[in-house]
Amino acid sequence: MSVNTFGRVLRFTTWGESHGPAIGAVVDGCPPGIALTEADIQPFLDARRPGQSKYTTQRKEPDQVRILSGVFEAPDGKQRTTGTPISLMIENVDQRSKDYSEVAKAFRPGHADYAYDAKYGFRDYRGGGRSSARETAMRVAAGAIARLIIPEVKILGWVEQIAETPVLYSRFDEQEIARNPFFCPDPETVPAWEKVVDEARKSGNSVGAQVACWAEGVPAGWGAPVYGKLSADLAAAMMGVNAVKGVEIGDGFAASMTTGDANADAMRPDADGKPKFLSNHAGGIAGGISTGQPVTCRVAFKPTSSILTPVETITSDGEATEIRTKGRHDPCVGIRGVPVVEAMMALVLADHKLLHRAQCG
Repeated sequence: MSVNTFGRVLRFTTWGESHGPAIGAVVDGCPPGIALTEADIQPFLDARRPGQSKYTTQRKEPDQVRILSGVFEAPDGKQRTTGTPISLMIENVDQRSKDYSEVAKAFRPGHADYAYDAKYGFRDYRGGGRSSARETAMRVAAGAIARLIIPEVKILGWVEQIAETPVLYSRFDEQEIARNPFFCPDPETVPAWEKVVDEARKSGNSVGAQVACWAEGVPAGWGAPVYGKLSADLAAAMMGVNAVKGVEIGDGFAASMTTGDANADAMRPDADGKPKFLSNHAGGIAGGISTGQPVTCRVAFKPTSSILTPVETITSDGEATEIRTKGRHDPCVGIRGVPVVEAMMALVLADHKLLHRAQCG
């Protein structure tokens, strides 16, 4: 399997399978001299960690990260990056491979099972192997390092909608995001989400979700026209996340239903003669280059494919059958997608910061 690496100057490669002994990542291109310990990474992994509520998978993984290389004690006594590859590892401790006995015989519709088998001729059916969302833990770990490269940027993600119920932005409260298991900024929407996700879980089904992400403090100038667009790399990063089926930058598809004057982000001079934008329909990116406004995107997660509801499929021998996927799966995978979306935002922005520095000094 090729293409396990993302990024250009700041690159990360993930390895491992859902039911293997461990998963890991190698982060290459990180500048030297940045203070880094496991404690800088662990809080972000804890936010993504499974088994924290009945609304997510009950797989119990502590997701304790270890830094195996790339840091050394500096003269000031702190562990700092050396500029060499940073190797990260998380041990898998709660695999139940026997839950996937039916998956070994038949393909899960909506999952990567058939496509994977068609490409490689066989597959690791235990949890999906490399196509499992378990791999995203290492994206979150790598993203924690990326955040240290862009301390001037604040990144915030939240769930914007579950099934057909969106948040009400007139009640948006940033502090609420960390207070509930849904990463929901609207406390009055939480009970409705509890009901819809719990009903899906109890019926052996799943629901989709939309995640929004916002990055403030990105200066004007990151990204490049044509093939190095910040928006293109951001879209690729998000589309590479498991279960993601759609990405919007700024207003996204809504921009196709408006007019040029309404969609334009009008500018006026501020006290220093610099542009003051009157709106942000472009999501902080114009011509593939950041404008200095918040960079915003929206990511659509499909319902989890591994469900207890019987679905028509075929066996690996080509016979018609039905499949019910046993095991522990998220009734709404988009909920734990928030830390992953934030991590990918950080990784793309950090890469473009280093690319900008390389070209423009």
